[in-house]
Amino acid sequence: MRDGRSLRTPARVALAALLSLTALASCSSIAPGVENSGSIHDIGTPLTDQDLAAWNIDVAPDGRGLPAGSGDVATGAHVFAACHGAQGQGGLGDPLVGGLGTLTSAKPKRTVGSYWPYATTLFDYIRRAMPYNAPESLSADEVYALSAFLLNQNGIVPANTRLDAASLPRVAMPNRGGFVADPRPGQL
Repeated sequence: MRDGRSLRTPARVALAALLSLTALASCSSIAPGVENSGSIHDIGTPLTDQDLAAWNIDVAPDGRGLPAGSGDVATGAHVFAACHGAQGQGGLGDPLVGGLGTLTSAKPKRTVGSYWPYATTLFDYIRRAMPYNAPESLSADEVYALSAFLLNQNGIVPANTRLDAASLPRVAMPNRGGFVADPRPGQL
């Protein structure tokens, strides 16, 4: 303090940071009798590969990360109807079908069939987010079937299609060439 006034803002910030670091250092001590976890700061528990596997569900455009299983258009139609109604009238989200040729119009419709560059993105989205009230509860077979159904409804695959980890990444999406490649190393 100077002339009875409080510390100026930069000095207060520095003091707060110092006190925070001191408090953190005192909290990171290991209690007596507790084994060191090996963490740099001696807090937390290291994750095992098994711990990470439950969270590692992303699917790359080339199909890396796709699980075993398969599904066909007819099965996908039944699963879809159970959630979205017989005509897909559920109406909770954005349209998934149609929009082909609208991307350059004043009102583009960005659907699976008109905009998405990779079929694997559809699988990844369905697996993570559907059904709306219970995300990640569908089996791999159901997700493959839903992907097949939606790709069929967009005219991308025929009605007799069965998709799996080998065939899904090979589906040619209509707008695949409409995106700029990522120039960073290791990116697809």
